[in-house]
Amino acid sequence: MKWIVLLGLVAFSECIVKIPLRRVKTMRNTLREKNMLNNFLKEHAYRPSQMSFRGSNLTIHPLKNIEDVVYMGSITIGTPPQEFQVIFDTGSSDLWVPSDFCPIAAYSTHNRFRHLQSSTFRITNKTFSVAYESGSMKGVVAHDTVRIGDLVSTDQLFGLSMEEYGFEDITFDGVLGLNYPNMSSSGAIPIFDKLKNEGAISEPVFAFYLSKDEQEGSVVMFGGVDHHYYKGELNWVPLIQAGDWIVHMDRISMRRKVIACSGGCEAVVDTGVSVIKGPRTLVDNIRKLISTTPWGSKHYVSCFVDLPSIIFTINGINYPVPAEAYILKDYRGCYFIFEEIAVSPPIETWILGDIFLRLYFSVFDRGNDRIGLARAV
Repeated sequence: MKWIVLLGLVAFSECIVKIPLRRVKTMRNTLREKNMLNNFLKEHAYRPSQMSFRGSNLTIHPLKNIEDVVYMGSITIGTPPQEFQVIFDTGSSDLWVPSDFCPIAAYSTHNRFRHLQSSTFRITNKTFSVAYESGSMKGVVAHDTVRIGDLVSTDQLFGLSMEEYGFEDITFDGVLGLNYPNMSSSGAIPIFDKLKNEGAISEPVFAFYLSKDEQEGSVVMFGGVDHHYYKGELNWVPLIQAGDWIVHMDRISMRRKVIACSGGCEAVVDTGVSVIKGPRTLVDNIRKLISTTPWGSKHYVSCFVDLPSIIFTINGINYPVPAEAYILKDYRGCYFIFEEIAVSPPIETWILGDIFLRLYFSVFDRGNDRIGLARAV
């Protein structure tokens, strides 16, 4: 999963649809360590709430995040509607959910689309596959009515997974991609583009506010930007090239010294990734600079050291990420949560995931091929 949106200088307060997201603490790691995770998930399967608030400009759905750092939203598919929890992912372009075509174990904790129960469902003979860093899926393309809050897309092309790999311990049902159409693996017109083309949203813009710590109130908004979610002015950054949510980053520094991206590099703004990722050698160098010690798959650091902010400079603007954002704590101690990119591109590339996006309200402006960033409230 990999990329978000803004508007211009006009305040588009009308026709904004907001879908709130909520992060909650989880016992997943503790249960996994005690080999109790699978039984817990079966006994306590998440059932999405049917409660929602609907106003003229606002649609709110309560959401739940089992992984602490993954933000999921509720959508419905079919007639009558069937509800699914999906990741709104700026790093991909396809919408897909699990199907009832094949009884696969990976679906045991996931909602599955019951195609025979939808009067508006139409299947195609086209198959496709999508590979993410965290897993992959294979499926078939179908048509049906999809709803994101009050936004309705009839005859929407979407994917029904028939095989999934790597998603067994994840409680989200599927993925709703918000990247450009050229990034679609299925060849389907992404739902955002279809809604935009049909005039269902006032402006070709969407934005994210991701709450910090245990707080509720996270939202993804379509068709405009609510300025109450950020401080100061939005800083606009042009995309390197229209067609992917990637911007040029000037450098990464710490204690006034450049520690990565010394000659400029690429930065992927990705709501589908929970951490910040970079090339292995550069991430290892940062680990050495803050004196981490490897233990298992994590890299630990003293909880009593005053660590500096890591500063990402984009389009001449500094975006500090303080230690409290990049250091987490478990029963062993404090650990550093930057990770290596699994397959490094030929050009130095960093992925700015939820660690970064919790600090900075992000706007994805398809109309002007740019991303807006501002300090989140």
